[in-house]
Amino acid sequence: MAGTLYLVPTPIGNLGDISKRMADTLAQVDFVAAEDTRVSLKLLNHLDIKKPMLSYHRHNTQTGGPQVLARLRAGENGALVTDAGMPAISDPGEELVAQCVEEGIPVVALPGPCALVTALAVSGQPTGRFTFEGFPAMNKKNRRAHLESLRGEERTMIFYEAPHKLAATLEDLAETFGADRPVSLCRELTKLHEEVVRTTLGQAAEHYRNTPPKGEFVLVVRGAQPQAEEEATLEDGLALVERLREEDLSLRDAVKRAAKELGLSRNQLYDYVLKSEN
Repeated sequence: MAGTLYLVPTPIGNLGDISKRMADTLAQVDFVAAEDTRVSLKLLNHLDIKKPMLSYHRHNTQTGGPQVLARLRAGENGALVTDAGMPAISDPGEELVAQCVEEGIPVVALPGPCALVTALAVSGQPTGRFTFEGFPAMNKKNRRAHLESLRGEERTMIFYEAPHKLAATLEDLAETFGADRPVSLCRELTKLHEEVVRTTLGQAAEHYRNTPPKGEFVLVVRGAQPQAEEEATLEDGLALVERLREEDLSLRDAVKRAAKELGLSRNQLYDYVLKSEN
C-alpha cells in the first residue's frame, strides 16, 4: 500500500508561524523532500527533528520526482516542503502532486503560511475575487505579453517579484494598466522589516526607478473597472420584437417583453415599431 505525501507549509519569515500540526507531521513522516535541504535542515534543527532528506526543486524534477515517488510507492510517508510557504503554489511541487494523483497516491495538504493570501488580506485591495499570476517572466517580451492578456482583468491580481526585477516589472505594469491603478507592495511579510506600501503603479515605478529595492515582494494590483454595458436602442428593441413575432407572439406582447428585457420604454418602443411598419 502506498504511503502519503504531506504538503507541509513552512514559515515565510517568522518561525513563530510553525503550527503544532506542521511540527508533528514533520516528526512522524519517514522522509522530507525539500526545495533546498540546507534551508529545511535549519528548520528541522529548530524543531529538534532528524529525518532523511531528498532534494526536490525546479532544476531536478526529472530525477528528484522519481526518487520521491519510489519511496511513496514502497509505503513510506513523506513531507514536501519549500524554502517558505505552501508547496505546489508557484512551485514544482505542483508536478509531483499531479503525479501522485495520477497514480492514486494519497496527498494531504496542511493549512499554513502562504505569501499570496497574507499579502491579499493586508493589501486593502478588493479580496472577493482575485487571480494569482505568480512570477512575471524575466524576458521583457514575454512579460509584456502576459500583462497584456490581463489588460481587462477585473479581479484583483497578485504577482510575486524578486527585488532585482521589481523596477522593470513596475514599469511594465504601469504602462499596461495605467499609472493611476492602485497597487499594494508587500515586502518581507512576517519578517522584522515587513512593509506594506499602498500607492499607484506610476508612483511605485517612479520610486523604485532610482531606489534599489530590498527583500521579496508580493504585488497586489487592483483589477480594471467593470465596463458599463451599452444601453439598448430602439433599433435593438425593433429587432427583438421582430424575432419574438416570429415565435407567434402578438405585437403588444412582443413589445412588452422586448421592452422589459432591454430596459426600454414600452410606449416609445411600441410607437417606434408602428412607425417602422408604416
